[in-house]
Amino acid sequence: MKIGILGGTFNPIHIGHLILAEEVREKLQLDKVIFVPAYIPPHKQNSDVAAADDRLCMVKAAIKGNDYFFASDIEIKRKGPSYTVDTVKAFNQKFPGDELYFITGSDLLKYLDEWKDFRELLRLVKFVVATRPGYPLENIPSYVRRVGIRAVDVSAFEIRQCIKESKSFRYLVPEAVFEYIYKKKLYL
Repeated sequence: MKIGILGGTFNPIHIGHLILAEEVREKLQLDKVIFVPAYIPPHKQNSDVAAADDRLCMVKAAIKGNDYFFASDIEIKRKGPSYTVDTVKAFNQKFPGDELYFITGSDLLKYLDEWKDFRELLRLVKFVVATRPGYPLENIPSYVRRVGIRAVDVSAFEIRQCIKESKSFRYLVPEAVFEYIYKKKLYL
């Protein structure tokens, strides 16, 4: 089986994440894509991050109805900073013999070699980098598989700013996520 792993803060999950996952799944013929919200993202230490349980609920709401998409609470249950290498090791144990693909956007490409235990990570998973507006795919290391996807210029930061400024963010997130954010009064 070919399994994609899409980790992130998902603060909140938005249509860009979903389009990324669906297009990579289709182009690489992945059997499933697992969304993994970070408990504490090691690279984002600000108070603007919603509670991990809320972010997991939003991910589940966003992917509901897509039989290829799954949510994992592995990093939330583990607590502490979320390091990709730990998550990939756990998935290798859970899915022995399956091919794991770690999906990331081109905005993170230049930071990959700074990730914890990066050399070990390279042995455990295949890296897939997808295009992101403003971050062209150039000088790609040989260990990264390049997948061009539809350009969707939306970010979680932009969505949080819209919420703080009482501007519309409808249609930047799935309707269920939009309703969840309003119900829980997140990012105000």
